[in-house]
Amino acid sequence: MMPPFVNYVTFNRLGLTERSLRSILNTPEDFEMHIIDSNSKDDTWSYIQSLSDSRIKSKTRFPLNNGPILPSNFNLTKRRPEQYFITIDSDVYMKTPNWISKFMEVFNAFPEAGLLGVHKGPPYCEKGPEVIARYSNGISYLELKHGKLGAPLDFVPGCCQCLRPELIREMGYWSEENGYGDAELSLRVNNHTSFRAGFVTGIQIDMTQKIHCSECRAKQWCKLDRSSNTCFTIHQKGHKNIEAAQLFMPKYYATFKELEEGKRTAYCASIFDPKSYETHFYNMEWAMENFNYFIQNTN
Repeated sequence: MMPPFVNYVTFNRLGLTERSLRSILNTPEDFEMHIIDSNSKDDTWSYIQSLSDSRIKSKTRFPLNNGPILPSNFNLTKRRPEQYFITIDSDVYMKTPNWISKFMEVFNAFPEAGLLGVHKGPPYCEKGPEVIARYSNGISYLELKHGKLGAPLDFVPGCCQCLRPELIREMGYWSEENGYGDAELSLRVNNHTSFRAGFVTGIQIDMTQKIHCSECRAKQWCKLDRSSNTCFTIHQKGHKNIEAAQLFMPKYYATFKELEEGKRTAYCASIFDPKSYETHFYNMEWAMENFNYFIQNTN
């Protein structure tokens, strides 16, 4: 099998980024990783530049943080047509060594599964969405039952996801127009494509949100005066995803209204792919408003 494409985007939190990447690079399986640093203000970029694993195929530093959607779509344009696309957040510590195989065995057993993710790890203990257990030849996964518009938690979290190539041909990119990330993607997949979204149960992750400087294994790259500022305080100042979701909510609802009315298809275009927005509906005004919000508020 062609090694899957691993999309990894980070923004400050050097301590967690090192912890996360260490767990991923300890994976014995093959993959092609592409790392983007969204203009971190700590020493994350210095650490990323030090990495020498041959599976890391590109390292890109964005001059500005444009939010979480744009860098993932930038990487998605580099994916080869038959390549699975895995996206992992920088606060995810992989506890299961053969997590790639776990994803692939479910995809192979269930042709209808297009988007697979995992439940959030500790310290998150939130209630997950309603699911349907599916079984085939000793393999199982939890299919998202509904995917309801506006329903809290009724989606597959974006912390660790894998997308089937055939699904990507149908759905295109994460929506830059509404900027709603995992919440909009699961609904779009479940309700407006020929595929289903769901959870792999055999992959365990940890999502510790903060480590003390004394426990950090990235101290040699950190040049911060840690008595007054840490990578976590810097991240907290610039992290505006929750505020952005509240601001972008009307666009999220409007997108699905347009889908129901047949004014757009499930395929979302990207500013990085001119052909995509020449051949599919794309609200450039909405997208630019979203990018500018992050540029003005997070850099």
